[in-house]
Amino acid sequence: MCGIIGIVSAAPVADRLVDALKRMEYRGYDSAGVCTLDGGALIRRRAEGKLANLVAELARNPAPGPVGIAHTRWATHGAPTESNAHPHATAEVALVHNGIIENYKPLREELLAQGRTLESETDSEVVAHLISREIENGASPEEAVVNVLPRLRGAFALAIAFRANPELLIGARLGSPLVVGYGDGEMYLGSDALALAPLTQQIAYLEEGDWVVITRESAVVRDESGVVVERAIGTSGASAAAVERGNYRHFMQKEIFEQPTVVAQTLSSYLRPAEGVVALPQFDFDLSSIRRVTIVACGTSFYAGMVAKYWFEHFARVPVDIDVASEFRYRDPVLEEGGLALFISQSGETADTLAALRHCKREGQTIAVVVNVPTSSMAREADLLLPTHAGPEIGVASTKAFTCQLAVLAALAAHIAVRKGRMDRVEEAEVVRHLLEAPAALNAALDHDDDIAAMAPLIAPARDVLYLGRGADYPLALEGALKLKEISYIHAEGYASGEMKHGPIALIDDSVPVIVLAPSGPLFEKTVSNMQEVRARGGQVVLISDADGLAEAGEDCLATIEMPKVHPLIAPLIYAVPVQLLAYHVACVKGTDVDQPRNLAKSVTVE
Repeated sequence: MCGIIGIVSAAPVADRLVDALKRMEYRGYDSAGVCTLDGGALIRRRAEGKLANLVAELARNPAPGPVGIAHTRWATHGAPTESNAHPHATAEVALVHNGIIENYKPLREELLAQGRTLESETDSEVVAHLISREIENGASPEEAVVNVLPRLRGAFALAIAFRANPELLIGARLGSPLVVGYGDGEMYLGSDALALAPLTQQIAYLEEGDWVVITRESAVVRDESGVVVERAIGTSGASAAAVERGNYRHFMQKEIFEQPTVVAQTLSSYLRPAEGVVALPQFDFDLSSIRRVTIVACGTSFYAGMVAKYWFEHFARVPVDIDVASEFRYRDPVLEEGGLALFISQSGETADTLAALRHCKREGQTIAVVVNVPTSSMAREADLLLPTHAGPEIGVASTKAFTCQLAVLAALAAHIAVRKGRMDRVEEAEVVRHLLEAPAALNAALDHDDDIAAMAPLIAPARDVLYLGRGADYPLALEGALKLKEISYIHAEGYASGEMKHGPIALIDDSVPVIVLAPSGPLFEKTVSNMQEVRARGGQVVLISDADGLAEAGEDCLATIEMPKVHPLIAPLIYAVPVQLLAYHVACVKGTDVDQPRNLAKSVTVE
């Protein structure tokens, strides 16, 4: 959601703080700020809007000093204004925060009743004042933090600077990620390994309830009870080069075109082509005993889960429930003994999904996680970790993470089917063969980029767009609509094709383009019938299909997009490409901010 960074050094830190914020701007870009310590003073610089505004402010008013903290914001409490931008500060303390303090209102009232002046509308500022009050009453930084943290309800990752103690920073986490970085004569705090990549590769992840005191030479970590603990130091493997656009116009475009490579990399971890078998990572439970699968995810990851439901039930004949994470716990779901709870997340830190995971763990479910960050909170808490290998995804609208999730889920479905005796070795080898065809088919789909760009101006003027699909293509219709909404701000909806006549067809007229996903196959004729219902009412149809489908039903369409002819198993991976490219090119025509669409952030670490 928000991105935070802290550095304790002997050299000036402002430029490096800003550089780290650039690598975390995908977490939020409503405002940004830095605070450095120099000459016994807290020097704070903040700016509303994109990070470039902060860079300009620092050019006008530099922030010297060898110790500092910084923040890029996704607004929750309070509008995205300079006064609401972090760091928040008093005369004694400056602080940056990622998360939500749920009980901030009574805390704020308490502070106001004592005559303290708060300058922002945020929940975060109350934490700065609570700690500052402790310092003003004679507490040490460590004592102040120990006294304040138990009073906070909600989720937080904090980095705190102290005017009178410029030799240290304190970090703390509960519900939001925080990483400690180990350098040569300097130390770091950051929201993720990517933020620290150019600074250090030696990192340790704080656990729930941990807080840490860092100086130039050391990091002392304490757990929730105050006991000094050791957290394993490992090599992050994060690369600063991975967050460069190269020759592409946008990160999203780059990430769309990386899909053949990253899907191939992901599949190589799960398939043994020579033997024709699926091979999962080592785990300590028997998949053959799984009686029900519960899938929980948010956004694009939820749509990957919807596709997986088709695969699990078709191949393994295992019943599947699927929920959006934000609703899952609140309906008090029935979780049977012997169930597998499967969580899907790009970041592995999505607050709603992480809370659902912990609920399932308490209920005795076996926990499987499909995640793109193998060191994330979800990954560390899983019984079965199933990493994708998409690499850092910077564009807020997810693309390559989605197709890699689908690749992993297809392999998992096949493996469960084998273990439960629902798929023999010949059938498994056939699934493996089709999955291995996916990277080449993705390349073939990308070859139609120019065609999709050419027809994007036909869609860009629309106020509303509908997407239709049947079977496993229905989730792709939902995903296509989401992509268009996210980056072009056109209202779009995805529907199961057969549901059009049950209400949505009332919306059809000649100003509403209808995008139909219909690969040739067993469901093609029914989807085409639904498409004809749209056309009969003046709807403008864009048909996405293979050559056989276009030959049969492409006449009189507003436009057609040809896809390679593929096996139904991998069709969802391949048909993700045209809906991604269509959204991308429509956004380019409209001139919207593709990589940083308004009101969104990449990693949503608040509920």
